[in-house]
Amino acid sequence: MVGCATKQAAYDYTAFKAAKPRSIVVLPPLNNSPEVNAGNSVYAQVTYPLAEAGYYVLPVAVVGETFKQNGLTNAADIHGVDAKKLNEIFGADAGLYVTISKYGTTYAVIDSVTVVSVDAKLVDLKTGALLWQGAASASSNEGNNSGGGGLVGMLVTAAVKQIINTSTDASHPLAGTANARMLSAGVPNGLLYGPRSERYLVQ
Repeated sequence: MVGCATKQAAYDYTAFKAAKPRSIVVLPPLNNSPEVNAGNSVYAQVTYPLAEAGYYVLPVAVVGETFKQNGLTNAADIHGVDAKKLNEIFGADAGLYVTISKYGTTYAVIDSVTVVSVDAKLVDLKTGALLWQGAASASSNEGNNSGGGGLVGMLVTAAVKQIINTSTDASHPLAGTANARMLSAGVPNGLLYGPRSERYLVQ
């Protein structure tokens, strides 16, 4: 029997290549998870993969303070600001709109799993056109082998994981992993390399 693998359709980069964005302003993430710290955790780690991809990214602390000084502290309100207005305020070519759908640990009798899921869209701030969109997740159970130790072993492991996840923010490093997976250039259907990368315009 021959299995059928579903091949992911190639992303259409026509608008992205035409716009050639050089600078990006990342808006505070829209948090649809129940964890109040999710937005700050994801936001704090979003700059690195974008800079590594070859873009100038406005410092998130400056961006956040600018919105605050203008009376905007809610991510939903910030995401509703007109694209051209954002271009006028920050002078960036593109805006990255991030949404968090999952952030946190789910507990069960014999296991606990921490998951972070994010998606984003890159918008041309001069025209409002969508340039790119993507999504990614990271889980604490990736690569785990749950076959050993029997029931007692699984219960002990679950108890230890619950203590660790309760006393620390286990989601924070996973947020960095999810950001990197979503925003790294050179991966299938990922961002194109920016002008600060030696691979710019060769993809």
